[in-house]
Amino acid sequence: MKLQITVKPNSRKPGVKKLPDGTYRVAVNAPPREGQANEAVIEALAEYFGVREADVRIVLGASGKKKVVEIEGTNTDR
Repeated sequence: MKLQITVKPNSRKPGVKKLPDGTYRVAVNAPPREGQANEAVIEALAEYFGVREADVRIVLGASGKKKVVEIEGTNTDR
C-alpha cells in the first residue's frame, strides 16, 4: 500500500493523523537533519499501522516534507 504523507518535523506533539483527503500528516519530534526525521517517520508509521519498521519505506520525497511511503504487511486499513 502506498500513502501520501506530509511530515511535520520538530513537533511538540508527535503522532499520525489521517486527513479527510486520504493523505496522512506525521508529526515527529526529530529535526530534519541527517535523516533523523525520516527515521522517526518510519518508526511512527510502523507503530500506527502495527507493522515492522522494515515493512515501511520512503519511496519518494526523502528530502522534502511531502513524501510517498510504501507499507507492506497487514493492518493498513486505518
